[in-house]
Amino acid sequence: MAADTESRLPVLIALVAAMAMQLAIPKDYTLIPRWPLIVLEAVLLVVMAATNPLNRTRATRVGTVATYFLLAAITLDNTASAVVLDIRILSGQVSDDAAGLLGSGAAIYLTNIVVFGIWFWKLDSGGPIARYHGERKYPDFMFPQMGNPELAPPNWRPAFLDYLYLSITNVMAFSPTDTMPLARWAKAMMSVQAMVALSTAALVIARAVGVL
Repeated sequence: MAADTESRLPVLIALVAAMAMQLAIPKDYTLIPRWPLIVLEAVLLVVMAATNPLNRTRATRVGTVATYFLLAAITLDNTASAVVLDIRILSGQVSDDAAGLLGSGAAIYLTNIVVFGIWFWKLDSGGPIARYHGERKYPDFMFPQMGNPELAPPNWRPAFLDYLYLSITNVMAFSPTDTMPLARWAKAMMSVQAMVALSTAALVIARAVGVL
């Protein structure tokens, strides 16, 4: 059987990088405990490594359900952390600790990028395996290579790094850039991601600048 041409390695590296960045922020420089999120990410890493080898042409039900559950838990935890941090800033419950504010904000911001990048990768056109087999006629995201096939190799398909870039540009520009969401779920998820990023970045930076 032919192997899937897309490696899962970049996804696993992104998860490890997110965990490393969160662990690199000293505990004293965070206002919200990060260990529940890191535990969830570690479990997701193990599940994806165990049920989805680096190349695979068939999905397993257990792996798919576990991945979606853990992604949802990480997303809810990180979004809740952003809401709590925003409320504490607006209500004046945070101390004059610029490092703590920036550390907590950075952890939330970076997690937001990685987890939504994985969501987009997992859901677009049924996921990487469905995209490989061409199971769905219509995509959920319109990448430039799709609109201009002469600029891409034959049978081009987006890979995880394309979705990670989409996630980064969405939180930086707070809007689509070169890739357009077509499905309603994609527009909804990009909206949630942008709102979390905007509120966190705006309030954390404003408060930290005020402290400094």
